[in-house]
Parts: sequence; C-alpha cells; structure tokens
Amino acid sequence: MPIDPQCQAIIDAAAQVGSPFDQGDHRAVRIAYRATTAAYRHPSGELDSVINRGFPGPAGEVPIRIYRPLQVKPGAYPCLIFFHGGGWVFGDLDTHDHVCRYLAHGATAIVLSVDYRLAPEHKFPAALEDCIAAVRWVVDSADELGIDVQRLAVGGDSAGGNLAAATAIALRDTGGAPLVLQLLIYPAVDFTADDQSLTDNATGYLLTRDALEMFTDLYLPNREARSDPRASPQLHANHTDLARAFVQSAEFDPLRDQARTYANTLLAAGCLVDHKCYRGMVHGFMRMGAKVDTALAALDDACGVLREVFGRS
Repeated sequence: MPIDPQCQAIIDAAAQVGSPFDQGDHRAVRIAYRATTAAYRHPSGELDSVINRGFPGPAGEVPIRIYRPLQVKPGAYPCLIFFHGGGWVFGDLDTHDHVCRYLAHGATAIVLSVDYRLAPEHKFPAALEDCIAAVRWVVDSADELGIDVQRLAVGGDSAGGNLAAATAIALRDTGGAPLVLQLLIYPAVDFTADDQSLTDNATGYLLTRDALEMFTDLYLPNREARSDPRASPQLHANHTDLARAFVQSAEFDPLRDQARTYANTLLAAGCLVDHKCYRGMVHGFMRMGAKVDTALAALDDACGVLREVFGRS
C-alpha cells in the first residue's frame, strides 16, 4: 500500500527543516531528535507514580525511570524493562517517556526505562552491558520494587529492539532471569545485512541508509564488530529456548526485512513468535502517536501481548 498520509505529512515537514536522523554530527542529531518529542507526545492514561532513580551499573550509576500503574489488586506487578531507540547514539528517558507511560497504563505493568550509555562516547558493548545489568538489578531488587520476577519482559524500539534481543540471548546463555516476552519494535538485528528494504527504503522515509551507516560507525569500535553476535543477534549460532517474541515492523523502513528475517529465525528455532508489519508506516512511527493514528494502534497491540503473557485479563 502507499505511504500513510499522516506519515507523509511528517516526511514533508521534515523535508523543510531536515530529518533529525540526517544532521551529520551526532550532537546535532541528539538535539534535533529530542526536539521532536513534544510534537509526538500523546495522552497515555493515569499512573500511580513515575520515579527517577538509578542503579549501580558496570561503569557507574545508570539512570532509570520507573512507571507504576494504578493498583488493580494487591501483590507484585509484572515488569517490562524498556530500552529506548536512537541508533545507540541518541535518545533518553524523556524522548520515550510518552511511550513508556502508554505501555505501563495499557499493560497494567511496571515499566522500567533504562538510560544506557550512548556512543560514540561509550562504544559497543557498553550499552548492552548496561541493559543486561538492568535486568539483573531488577531481579535482585524485585522485593523492594514490588516486581514479580516470574513475569519479566524486555523490549525496545530500533536500537532498543537490538539491545532487547541481545539481552534475551545473554540472559539465556548465562542463566539469568527467565523472560516471558521480548518486545522487538522495528529492531536492528544484523549489521552485516544487505536486505531489499535497505535499498527500497534507503531514502525518503525519515531514516536513511546513510544515517544507519553513520550510527553503526559511531556505535561499533571497528568493522569486525558488525559480525559479533552480541551486536548482531541474527548472527548468533543458537536461537532456541528464547522468550516468546512480538516483532513489530514498518513497511517503509530500511530495517523492515531484518525484523521479518529475525522473526522467521526465532520461529524456525522453535520459539513462539508473533510478527506484524504495519502497512504504510515508517521507522520510528510508534513514537508519533500525536500525529499518526496507527502508532496508538500498534502500542495497543503491544499492550495486548504484554497483558496476555503477564496474565492480565
């Protein structure tokens, strides 16, 4: 189908001022991306509390934000540990605040958003180390946080989807916390890929292939790291015994085919997988709920799967 008119309006507006992904310098990208947040922020429903704090990470304190839903019944809550997108180079707790609020309210679950270290100041695997440490800290602090460790999920969008997939594999391999879901929103999962969607959607849809290359070069210490399975979960030798996955992708996204391929790989390995490609959508659309109706529908889909795996009625 053609590009969604609401997405096209965002593309047209970006053409007038320049896409935040194409600012060239990573510091300018951070400023431009953060500036889009106010325009995209959508209503998210009432929560019990939103608290900023930190936990001791591998290289110092890692900031986090904890979203607690209104209490429905006594007892510990399920938890989604969320890793924001932004090409491993930009994004923060604020750029995805409205997304996390929506998920916490819609899934009736605690959402814990992780402000992991960014490149190029902190190259791979710094971000991944922070994300793995976040899950382990949640398990160790579950009683204090009121979290049910038998109902833990990881998730994220774009770079955050990459980190969620890699974290799920790492926890399986090291005997970490059992996960009930990995929520992979238009994830980047293979730095060696040369898929058709990288060509078909190389320009004209906000995120460009050139921007992806820039972020990759800033994130990874060298070209050899592209084939490291911790960076490229698609290249891991073993995808068995991983948590159920809900993979969400966008039709006009350079990463579309990576998402589909990874979903098929997990399915072939015997994992439970749901994959939905949102027609007419572009990369990053799920942050755009104030402008794009399908963004809220996609977030509702994610909330529905989270409620299912968390045992919420």
